Amino acid sequence: MMTQNADKKREQIQMFCMDDLVPQDHLLRLIDQAIDWSFIYDLVIDKYSADNGRPSMDPVMLIKIPFIQYLYGIRSMRQTVKEIEVNVAYRWFLGLEMMDKVPHFSTFGKNYTRRFKDTDLFEQIFSRILQECYKYRLIDPSEVSWMPPM
Repeated sequence: MMTQNADKKREQIQMFCMDDLVPQDHLLRLIDQAIDWSFIYDLVIDKYSADNGRPSMDPVMLIKIPFIQYLYGIRSMRQTVKEIEVNVAYRWFLGLEMMDKVPHFSTFGKNYTRRFKDTDLFEQIFSRILQECYKYRLIDPSEVSWMPPM
């Protein structure tokens, strides 16, 4: 007898742990374990107001999104956001739950212009991330088109 399951499971409600959906050896999990991302907060603290304005996007997420784009060779921020919407590992890496809204693709550009333009902060952050990835042999330097100063 032929079984057809496609339609009957699409609206099923399940409880799950995001952590269980990302394999232990997934590259993003290994990178997340190797890097202490908190250094970003120290570098950008003077770019944020402590007591006024609208709540901002987490600066670590602001860096991790273009890092995903760079790491996986995604050609545009718009496409990167589309990929994050459906990729569980990307969501896990960013700290987003399945039902969390992914930031609009223009969010990175606006924040980059407001916070990083005319500074070398973005390059400092990216350089440190890549150096840590090289140190733990998570990325092959021969496959990287931009090399941080060593």
